[in-house]
Amino acid sequence: MHNKVDSLPVRSNPSTRPISRHQSANNIVHRVKESLTTRVSKLICAIFLSLLLCLGIITFILWISLRPHRPRVHIRGFSISGLSRPDGFETSHISFKITAHNPNQNVGIYYDSMEGSVYYKEKRIGSTKLTNPFYQDPKNTSWVDGALGRPAMAVTKERWMEMERDRNQGKIVFRLEVRSVIRFKVYTWHSKSHKMYANCYIEIGWDGMLLSGTKDKKCPVYFT
Repeated sequence: MHNKVDSLPVRSNPSTRPISRHQSANNIVHRVKESLTTRVSKLICAIFLSLLLCLGIITFILWISLRPHRPRVHIRGFSISGLSRPDGFETSHISFKITAHNPNQNVGIYYDSMEGSVYYKEKRIGSTKLTNPFYQDPKNTSWVDGALGRPAMAVTKERWMEMERDRNQGKIVFRLEVRSVIRFKVYTWHSKSHKMYANCYIEIGWDGMLLSGTKDKKCPVYFT
């Protein structure tokens, strides 16, 4: 007897079916579209980020060049008369000089008001108006004179004796406070008003004149 082998039908695997040319072309076109879309999106993002970076750099440069810097105040002179006389407080007189410098390159400063007060041991002994309103150009220095006498200068006999004791020990320490209301000008733009304070610590010798250690000294400046 001969063994007969049954012939079984062969089933094709769906996963191994050949891809038609139409499907292959569609896949290629789809991948090309996705690639182009991705590239265009990346290009747009790169351009946007570059523009944003350039804008930030330009803004930073403008801010650095136009950012207002506070004025620089220096004490140039200070004297008080009558220290050698016991009754000198009745006719005593204080005079001083300061400079206000505008360090800005493109920013002007309006001084709407300026007032000076002299303190001894943190007690005010007098105040006076220093100057009328004025405008200061960039990179410009203004000299300001001040004077205190009766009745603006109020010094009692006891306070005068304290000054005399300090004088005999080598020096008298005063504090000159300069209060100003200022505005900044950038081209045609004007800032709001700012209250500016400058504190000048001053040492006076036996002759009532400013000691060299504090002459031309820079005074700390702050705003409120």
